[in-house]
Amino acid sequence: MTITYYVIEGQDSTGKSTQAELLAQYLGEKGKEVEIIEEPGGNLEVARIIRELLKNKDYDLDPYTNVLLFTAARRELWTKRIKPLLSRGGDVISTRNWWSTLAYQGFGQGIDLDLIRSIVEQTMPEEYVHPEKSVILVLPEEERIRRQKGRNYASSKDTYESQPESFQMRVNNGYLKISEMFRSPTYDASPSIEKIQEDLRKLFGIL
Repeated sequence: MTITYYVIEGQDSTGKSTQAELLAQYLGEKGKEVEIIEEPGGNLEVARIIRELLKNKDYDLDPYTNVLLFTAARRELWTKRIKPLLSRGGDVISTRNWWSTLAYQGFGQGIDLDLIRSIVEQTMPEEYVHPEKSVILVLPEEERIRRQKGRNYASSKDTYESQPESFQMRVNNGYLKISEMFRSPTYDASPSIEKIQEDLRKLFGIL
């Protein structure tokens, strides 16, 4: 197997973390050194602190500030965690990457998409901007609403989980457009966990 940077993207409640964990276990059993990165926090203290700041709705940060802070956290994650692991022959599985900023700050909060892309392209390497292996998990509208209501998002202190349904719909539709923009496949996250995992392995060419 070659060294690979995997990205599993998608809106909240699509099961990204579960699929990342199963994929990491599968690759590990094949002898690969694997690390899961949960953007924008990951296993890095400074990035985690930025993530907590960004996701706490009590701070009510300006959307432009969000873009800059998310990018700063991702830059730290790339230089301190992701790139070193790839350089020594390991694999990285990231739940989210900068496409989340396009979806949430761009389509969700109305920040210019070209501005977001410009900031990222000027601060991050090509292999990050265009990941080698990626997928965007999506859900049918009714299933997405059902799962999000089940998690009681309305009362959440999370900046984005607590947003109204109109915002969630913009983000959801944004991911579909992002799939077209970057030619990244979408996958319906409605089936069983096992079925999704099997299909993702096929999609990534590692089954």
